[in-house]
Amino acid sequence: MESQPLLRGSRAHSKFPSWTLFLAVCAVGIGGTFQYGYNVSIINAPTQHIHKFLNETWSSRYHKELNPDLLTFIWSVIASIFSLGGLCGALIGGGMAIRLGRKGALLVNNIIAIVASILMGISFPTGLFELLIVGRFLIGINSGVGLCVQPLYFGEIAPKHLRGGVAMGSSIFLTGGILTGQIIGLRELLGGERHWPLLLSSSCFPAFAQLLFLPWFPESPRYLLIDRGDELSCAKALKRFHGSSEYRREMEDIQRECFALDGEKPKKPWQLFTDRGVRWQLITVIVLTMGQQLSGINAIYFYATYIFKQAGISAEEIPYVTLGTGACECLTALTCGLLIDYLGRRVLIIGGYLLMTLWSVVLTFSLTYQELYPWVPYVSMTSIFAFILSFGLGPGGITNTLTAELFIQSSRPAAYMIGGTVSWISFFTIGMLFPFIVNGLKQYCFLVFLLECSLVAAFIFFVIPETKNKSFLEIKKEFNKLNFGRNAQKKETELYERRQLHDEF
Repeated sequence: MESQPLLRGSRAHSKFPSWTLFLAVCAVGIGGTFQYGYNVSIINAPTQHIHKFLNETWSSRYHKELNPDLLTFIWSVIASIFSLGGLCGALIGGGMAIRLGRKGALLVNNIIAIVASILMGISFPTGLFELLIVGRFLIGINSGVGLCVQPLYFGEIAPKHLRGGVAMGSSIFLTGGILTGQIIGLRELLGGERHWPLLLSSSCFPAFAQLLFLPWFPESPRYLLIDRGDELSCAKALKRFHGSSEYRREMEDIQRECFALDGEKPKKPWQLFTDRGVRWQLITVIVLTMGQQLSGINAIYFYATYIFKQAGISAEEIPYVTLGTGACECLTALTCGLLIDYLGRRVLIIGGYLLMTLWSVVLTFSLTYQELYPWVPYVSMTSIFAFILSFGLGPGGITNTLTAELFIQSSRPAAYMIGGTVSWISFFTIGMLFPFIVNGLKQYCFLVFLLECSLVAAFIFFVIPETKNKSFLEIKKEFNKLNFGRNAQKKETELYERRQLHDEF
């Protein structure tokens, strides 16, 4: 099939996605990042009930009481093995996306979620807490794969003028999963003693929903043309996503990238570390991913219960107030999705980090003088919600979007594997070290986060160009100024591209 010429200026870009594109985002999101947010959230509600289950199981099995230290250890394994599974999922997600396709990888990933749900659901009636551990590990793998593959699919199906908003779907569904988990985990629903096994096994429903709806939508057009060389299927997919009158712009952009790659095979993660052409893109992904995890958002949730109590909210009412934090995250993700293609990425993410820096200062002072004046706890409570809003407006959503935009097709899966690995290791590390940081520094731990947020904001300001309305090749050329130096840019770029186009992997 011959490529068709682009009809330049024939029609203005549509400001809104087509229904097919919108519904595809929903079908992918419900079984992708929604699962991650949901499974992070639901494990908090049944903590005491799982402790009771562990004690009773141990007593009936070994006819003696479970040692409190061993109980703490087993619970820590149940809670933290999710992160280990996520790390494994991140390591295999890129390979699955290359071998099975973006859509195929997501569909296969649901099988892991269903098996995990069954194991967690039958752990209580069988009296085998080991099944709970295995189930949490498997649902962690599912989340790791979803966090890797879903943003890949979103970034590759969206037209460049809507790419930011579509990519923000990952954050919207993640925060939606957190909020849904908080609601379903209320004691009046599935958070009670009788229903907690149903709560943990309920993650099978998003998996079934994706298995039902996702097959109706096309594979990633970029994957079909660049990775598979199937131009006809690519054109059909673009027509479905963007309409018969709009698809030619995207088709030409994909063909241009395909020509530049000239058959280059997908790279392995370790190859990116020795590739000068993606040096600063890789540094950017690592800095932004670590910055997101170490920004202090975990400290906010740690102090939330204490601050709510100080404000006079009873322990029974705190779970309902906590819903407000989940609603805040969800609201800001939606707002960021509406603003990202209008204001650009730099304004939102730099502004988010700077606002988090400001609220870290306010929280340090308000927590220091928490008991001095009766109105100070309300300042702290307001600052918590403001910090969450600032996080969702910038770092929470745009980090994944930028990862999709900074790399061309051959490097993108490997970049997500590296970013996912860094994210899960940071997540696990902060979970291990955070209690010691809080115990050692108390409220002054926010000064550490203040410094981290301000440094990441400075890095973004000086290093990352604006990517709004730019093709992946245009963004790559912007980074060539950093990767090869401004004076020798043209010569080095030509040498690099000539070597890459003739190199076989």
